[in-house]
Amino acid sequence: MTITPDSIQQAIIMGNVASISTAVNQLLSTGVNSQHILDEQLLPGMAIVGDRFKRNEMFLPQVLMSAQAMQTAIDILKPHLVGNSEARQRHTVIIGTVKGDMHDIGKNLVRIMLVGAGFDVIDLGVNVPAQKFLEATSQHQASIVCVSALLSSTMNNMKEVVQAFRSSSDLNGTKILIGGAPVSREFSQSIGADGYAPTAPAAVELVQGFCD
Repeated sequence: MTITPDSIQQAIIMGNVASISTAVNQLLSTGVNSQHILDEQLLPGMAIVGDRFKRNEMFLPQVLMSAQAMQTAIDILKPHLVGNSEARQRHTVIIGTVKGDMHDIGKNLVRIMLVGAGFDVIDLGVNVPAQKFLEATSQHQASIVCVSALLSSTMNNMKEVVQAFRSSSDLNGTKILIGGAPVSREFSQSIGADGYAPTAPAAVELVQGFCD
């Protein structure tokens, strides 16, 4: 079986876990650099998924299948990426749903697409207090935090998160991105967040912009 960038991209797009596992292992066995596999074959495939999702040509169940295939590939590559002299620095992003809110579908989709874009993502889950965001950011030396809320009643807890970071002498420069159904660009600006994303692809684009 000949493995090509196109065949790997198709396996990602189709969410074919078995094919992607076979392909990545075969490439590694023939001496292909793990960072090259990630940068030149896997990430472009996930970028296509993100673009198609943004244009409503793919839907959430398909994106989740693609994300599972991508995660399978990353899990195979991880041991080879550690200590790889050609490995590039991957930015770490902290993500979670604010205190009082138990909704996670939107958060999970953003996490999946950030992983697919090549970021290391620390998912704090739901009902996350401001202090936990601070602690995780410090522990993982992250520079970007994504905060989600689905309930209008928990939106003000986003303000609490932003204020906690701005009051921290060590973490006040952290970029904070917010999103969720009741959230707006105006609300983001009013609480001092660094950005607002109405969709998962938009969140990825903003995070990438923070890293440029």
